[in-house]
Amino acid sequence: MAARILVADDEPNIVRLLRLYLQNEGHEVVAAGDGREALERFRDHSPDLVLLDLMMPELSGFDVCAEIRKESNVPVLMLTARTEDIDKVVGLEMGADDYITKPFNPREVVARVKAALRRRDWDRADDPGQAEPTVTVGNVELDPASRDVHVAGELVRLRHREFDLLHAFLKHPNVVLDRERLLSMVWGQDYYGDARTINVHVASLREKLHGSDAEIETVWGVGYKLTPAGTT
Repeated sequence: MAARILVADDEPNIVRLLRLYLQNEGHEVVAAGDGREALERFRDHSPDLVLLDLMMPELSGFDVCAEIRKESNVPVLMLTARTEDIDKVVGLEMGADDYITKPFNPREVVARVKAALRRRDWDRADDPGQAEPTVTVGNVELDPASRDVHVAGELVRLRHREFDLLHAFLKHPNVVLDRERLLSMVWGQDYYGDARTINVHVASLREKLHGSDAEIETVWGVGYKLTPAGTT
């Protein structure tokens, strides 16, 4: 599953290391050392996946990701030395698919890239003729065919993984889903990332579902469950 991958980082040693490991897997690597160059390389080379440093000169990874999302749904994995959840929430709002925290094992990066590319191929291969029916819980309505979500009749814009996560919750109302199960359901069994990714996506999803009568509750030490109004 060879792919063209854009690696954008202002640390040359990291770029060289990732280039080595990714090329050993048969991938083509396009490199950039700052945010503006990353956007130029993205537009010139149309990569299949982007590895994007959060803190870069000229334009931050946040800004680059937001610009990429105006043009493409290509998988974006952010490389960051910052572990605060608020940074992850902001990044996900901008359109990042996942985070890889520095320092990292390059083999883990390769595995995460492989998983992201596989999920992309699965998404492209989905047969719209086999689309699931609309799911409605309370005033939340999700249509898998159009990938639209309405809350009280109003369209709510969700990112790809936010949509899939909400779909999992709506199909299992009042059922506690632990993080590992959610990762398997939404990201796939070959996901190599941090289970805390779920926490960040849930925080973003709760914000976007403000005003709904279906609440995503935290079940401490276990995971989450979606509770329709009047069932608590």
